Amino acid sequence: MGENEMAVFGVSEAEEEIYRHFLRNPGTAADDLHLLLHNEPGQARARIGRLEELGLLRADGDGRRIVPVDPETALSRLVDLRLHTLHQELQRVTRSRHVIDGLRAEQGARTPPPQGIEQLEGLAQIRNRIDDLAFFARDEILSVEPYTRLSPENIARSRPLDLRCLRRGVRIRNVVSSVALQDPPTAAYLRELSEHGASIRVTTDTTERLLVYDRRAALVPLDPRDTSRGALLAHRSGLVSNIIALFEKIWDQAEELPLADGGNGTSRGDLSAMERRVLVAMCTVGKDEAGARELGVSVRTYRRHVAELMQTLGAASRAQAALLARERGWI
Repeated sequence: MGENEMAVFGVSEAEEEIYRHFLRNPGTAADDLHLLLHNEPGQARARIGRLEELGLLRADGDGRRIVPVDPETALSRLVDLRLHTLHQELQRVTRSRHVIDGLRAEQGARTPPPQGIEQLEGLAQIRNRIDDLAFFARDEILSVEPYTRLSPENIARSRPLDLRCLRRGVRIRNVVSSVALQDPPTAAYLRELSEHGASIRVTTDTTERLLVYDRRAALVPLDPRDTSRGALLAHRSGLVSNIIALFEKIWDQAEELPLADGGNGTSRGDLSAMERRVLVAMCTVGKDEAGARELGVSVRTYRRHVAELMQTLGAASRAQAALLARERGWI
């Protein structure tokens, strides 16, 4: 057998070999397995027991024969278990600030905590720092972003970070330009974030661009009109307080994100969150494999959702479905 592809789910190479054997030979008697795989009887039974605990195998009939669970069902469950474990680990990491504070206390007054301003050069460095700051945010992210639209690549890159923060309970307050709502994929993405708990407001009059993480670090571009020129990252300083004050002023003057209009049959409110995400993927992602990966579902499930939406819209093609969905204000 080749690479242990199921290692990411916590399945060992020997356990994966047994599961693959049962996929090829369902109903093999458990007592005979060690002979077929040249294992010790005790080892084979222990590995079968663990695969049953993981939901990859189950006993059939009188319990003497073992059958495999359908791979899509079994791996979906393992993905959920793995994500739950990673989420718990992430929570422990993001709540470990007291460890840093304790270690810093050992230094006494010799090394003060980081203060002042850090200059970031180039888009790559800025994006990497934004990813780090968002990943470790614990309480709140504030932002003013006067973009007029988000590219499909930007949406695909930002979605997992934003949704992960919201799932962890991080509060997101975001002010965007009202012009961005004229771009259907961008508007759909903003409303998706709102449905997951983000607070989003729109404004017609701002050129400011800023990000604040946990009220401890603030990022502003050197030139708001050309972010590629670099940015300043302020840590725990009076500048951070001033940037927060500016944000609150912009926030107070902005308006709530408007709801999408319904129309022509089914209203947008009748669509499930998954249906809306599929619609956005149909408009922004090319291949089914990429759309399924973005939504975290199998390709078969993604295609089923697409087919159901096309039937609901009465569309003969995906391009027509996307056009009809935009006309009805669904995205």
